[in-house]
Amino acid sequence: MRAEIYFGSKKVIREDRREIISPYSGEVVSSFPICSAEDSREALRIAEESRKEIGKVSLSKRCDWLLDVAKSLEESRDEVAKTITDEVGKPISFAKVEVDRCVETIRLSAETMRTMSGETINTDAVSSGRKAISYFNRVPAGVVVAITPFNFPLNLVAHKIAPALVSGNAVVLKPTPEAPLSAYKLVELFQNSPFATPNAISIVYGDAEVGSALVSSDIPRVISFTGSVPVGNIIAKSAGIKKVALELGGNAGTYIDSSADLEHSAKRCVYGAFTNSGQVCISLQRIYVNSEIYDEFAKLLAVETENLIVGNPYEENTFMGPLINEESVERAKNWLQSAVDEGATPLTEIRSDGRVLYPAVMGDVTDDMAIVCEEVFAPIVSLVKVENIDEAISKMNDSPYGLQFSIFSNNLRNVQKAIDELEAGGVVINDIPTLRFDIQPYGGIKLSGVGREGPRFAIEEFTEIKSVTIV
Repeated sequence: MRAEIYFGSKKVIREDRREIISPYSGEVVSSFPICSAEDSREALRIAEESRKEIGKVSLSKRCDWLLDVAKSLEESRDEVAKTITDEVGKPISFAKVEVDRCVETIRLSAETMRTMSGETINTDAVSSGRKAISYFNRVPAGVVVAITPFNFPLNLVAHKIAPALVSGNAVVLKPTPEAPLSAYKLVELFQNSPFATPNAISIVYGDAEVGSALVSSDIPRVISFTGSVPVGNIIAKSAGIKKVALELGGNAGTYIDSSADLEHSAKRCVYGAFTNSGQVCISLQRIYVNSEIYDEFAKLLAVETENLIVGNPYEENTFMGPLINEESVERAKNWLQSAVDEGATPLTEIRSDGRVLYPAVMGDVTDDMAIVCEEVFAPIVSLVKVENIDEAISKMNDSPYGLQFSIFSNNLRNVQKAIDELEAGGVVINDIPTLRFDIQPYGGIKLSGVGREGPRFAIEEFTEIKSVTIV
């Protein structure tokens, strides 16, 4: 129930704490120590002192470390999944999936690092060159600061710390204040492993003061942040000369072509819009539907939505639980009301029960409504009627975000057009833009961020290229 500080390998017990209340039950489910900017500086000091020795640890031992942690996490799956449900209200079946994905992410990081290598260069391939032995390899960046969000409080931690540690860095983690224990349990597995590298990972907690001290320091060489655009903008401006990887917001859209399998499309769109209560950067928010099949698709989508099981996140068959806090519920309800006032038509009943906002499908939505212009981060999806794929692509691209888009179509030309013209970090064909495989590169363009996650691509972010020439 208690998360604690780790300054490197040293656990620090502190009684000045903040309690975490379950979004569903309202009960106290965990607590974490209140930290200060000085705590951030202490964690960074230890990381800086230790980074050279950490970088000398053999790759085989670093890989063994990760694989041991993955095994321990797999064995504690049910306990850790319940912690996720306790802290953020994620339905228990989805929390177990997150643990499974976290195990996979850690193992992938070890397997990827074993096979990553440099490259030899033909220095005499240009007229200005001459014969020499030339190659490059990858070396640890040094100190990595990782800042993670509440919506995937375990796997998004793993996506940062596992690649950073296996590539030989020292890491300072600041997890979301909403789910400190979920992150702490993972860090403790790293600390308690018999293969652990001393002082390789620290964990501190807090909001702006703690985060600002981490980001603005000259010690870290990489800042890896997942969160909101406003905070990402602050980080980018205050980080200084260092690598900054930002996975920020999204406004994911899809196009339902007249050639699509409508039943399949509706089932998948419901999943993409409402999984994790819509609290996913790539939650499906905008559905552009060809006018020829708009009415049929809208009915199918509404029926599928009404059939979802919503409520108690501790029941195995629950699809959707609560939002993270009351503020999120009120913001979403205000957006729904604003859309209705502007002429949108609710295709499902708009209702809430405490922090549980039932999934809402909105029809007759137009481009100027805030409900499609901004990231809602709630269980709301909007239907917009379009005449063809060109209109759909134009509307999807007309957004400051560019994380992931998709298209449902059996028309090869339309599929190729979407691949070529959609402006996003990822394009999915015949499935939802919410689809993400942890082995893939993941990240966006525009305000959706810079840099990429996925073990191989994160390792590239967390390492530097060193060029060697022997003449």
